[in-house]
Amino acid sequence: MNGEQLTAVYRNNNGEIISFQTSGGRIISYRKALVEAENGVIEGIHIDENEDGSMQLNPSDASSFDDFPSLY
Repeated sequence: MNGEQLTAVYRNNNGEIISFQTSGGRIISYRKALVEAENGVIEGIHIDENEDGSMQLNPSDASSFDDFPSLY
């Protein structure tokens, strides 16, 4: 793998993921992570389409981001 990996998550008060930390140490928004995953910059995640047509990130080696450490 040559791209970065997502290593940690930051959730808002509702428990929704709003940003990630990458293996390169960058903090990026959920939307930026989605774009970078589509472009192959971030590896190790799948992009799925929800019933409402929105796109969602999911880790390829885990069932969810629940096992990822929290940033704050």
